[in-house]
Amino acid sequence: MSLKVKIDGQDSFEIAKDCVKKVIFKTDIPLDSNARTKDVGSTLEISGKILVATDGDPFDSTRQLALWSMVPAENAAAYRQVTVEVVNAGVIERKYSFPRAFVIDYKEDYGNSDGIGNFNIIIKQKKDKLDQIAIEGGYTGA
Repeated sequence: MSLKVKIDGQDSFEIAKDCVKKVIFKTDIPLDSNARTKDVGSTLEISGKILVATDGDPFDSTRQLALWSMVPAENAAAYRQVTVEVVNAGVIERKYSFPRAFVIDYKEDYGNSDGIGNFNIIIKQKKDKLDQIAIEGGYTGA
């Protein structure tokens, strides 16, 4: 299985496939609700390893995530198109597209015993654009 994450916007990039280890898609509703509510949100949580290119390539996709997480809300670059593809045996099981996503949390942690760092990013779709989220799947992909 492979997880492909692409961030499009002012500075488009793709997170290296070797880096992404886990993706969680969530539909958020208030936990104190006793009935279906209009206050719904959608979240993607992406986590994995921080792997810096060692072949002379200066590009580091996880560094780009960290930089995106620090863009202030008043800057248009804070909102980006995020596409996640879950591919298994050449079949796209799920494809999530968030057209106006923003970062609500980003963490990096390092330990001297493992020798690698880990990242975790939580991305949320802008609330007034929830109807533009696309969830696809079940077809042959690249």
